[in-house]
Parts: sequence; structure tokens; C-alpha cells
Amino acid sequence: MPARALFIAGAGTEIGKTYVTAALTRYLRAQGRPVRTVKPLASGVPSLGDPGFIESDTARLLDAQSIALDEEAVESCSPWRFSAPLSPDQAAVLEGRSLDLSELVDWCRGQLARTEGTLLIEGVGGLMSPVTEAATGLDWLRALDVPVLLVSGSYLGAISHALTACETLRFHAVPLRAVAVSESPSAPAPAATVAAAIARHAGVPVFCLRRGDACPEELAGLI
Repeated sequence: MPARALFIAGAGTEIGKTYVTAALTRYLRAQGRPVRTVKPLASGVPSLGDPGFIESDTARLLDAQSIALDEEAVESCSPWRFSAPLSPDQAAVLEGRSLDLSELVDWCRGQLARTEGTLLIEGVGGLMSPVTEAATGLDWLRALDVPVLLVSGSYLGAISHALTACETLRFHAVPLRAVAVSESPSAPAPAATVAAAIARHAGVPVFCLRRGDACPEELAGLI
């Protein structure tokens, strides 16, 4: 593959995938490593002219790359954007649009072919969230065949969700590089405690990112 690539997948939704992806992007850039970060498919994204756009995942990833917000940059980071905060298949229906898995996969492969350095691809929702009418995030991953960084939260139940996702990836022969536990607000246990529990069973390196933390050097070193 012309570029090293990593897909950032979630054990669930709203658990900190973008936080981890942005932290990893900033760390690699600070080390002088060429990196491009994209989130091809995004839901709950206001229009660029909306004041709320700056809080979107797309805006956060562009900021991590020090890329100014304009139409071209937004389109190149997230070509499929939907305004409703729903799974992409449902959000697309509300807008009278549709998306085929082959289009999504072909776009990602095109980015890989012309990216120098590392390409980070952030997924949408959880591992099994629908991305099209017929396909899930897992189908997307299997078609791309690139290594995965699984992001988990630290909320009650996160350990089971993370380990279930790990087993699902293994069953489908998707290469799992590591797990990153992103601190969940108001979680009953410290994020480090949750990460340690996941590490006892995951069979891959597990890292913990508390809010405000930089990306661990060891995590970036796996890429």
C-alpha cells in the first residue's frame, strides 16, 4: 500500500473517536511526520456557515491539521456529510440521498493511493453502526483491509463493549493494532482502571487518554 493507514473505529458512538484521532494527528505532526486525517462519512454536521460547525467532528479534525475551514477543505475531509445526528443510512434518507459502500471504499482507496506518509481514517458511530442501507462499519473495514485502532469509552459497560468489538474484529480477520480508552464524563471508575481491565483480555496494547491528555508516545509508535 503506498501509504501507511490506520482506521479509527469505535466500540460505540459518542465515546471520543474524534478526540483520540485529533490527539494522534497532533502528535504525529509535532514529530514532523506527514499525516492526513479524514472522516469520509459524518452525521450531525451543520452547514459550514452555521456557528455550530466549529464543534463538528470534521472541524475538529481540520483544526488538528492546522487547515483553515473552507468549502474545499471540508469536502476533502468529509465528502459525505449529513445534518441529522442519526446513523448515515437514516440521515441520508431524510435528505433524499443514498450512499453505496463501493463509493465509500473507492474514495478511501483513492486517498491512500495519493497520500504521502500516514493516512488516518475515522469511522462513524460504532463498529456495527449502519453506514449504508446494506452495510455496516464492519463491512467498510473488511473492504478496506487496513489496521484498526479501536476506541472505547470508560463509562459503565465499556469493558464489555470494547471486548465484544475486539472479538468481532478478530472473528472477521480485521487487523486490530491497539485499543484506546477515551475518558467518559462522569464515569463511575477512573479511565485507567477501565483500560487495565480491557488490557487483561484484549490481547493487544491498550492505552488511556484522559480529557486534555496528549496522545501517548507508545500509541503513536505503533503506526
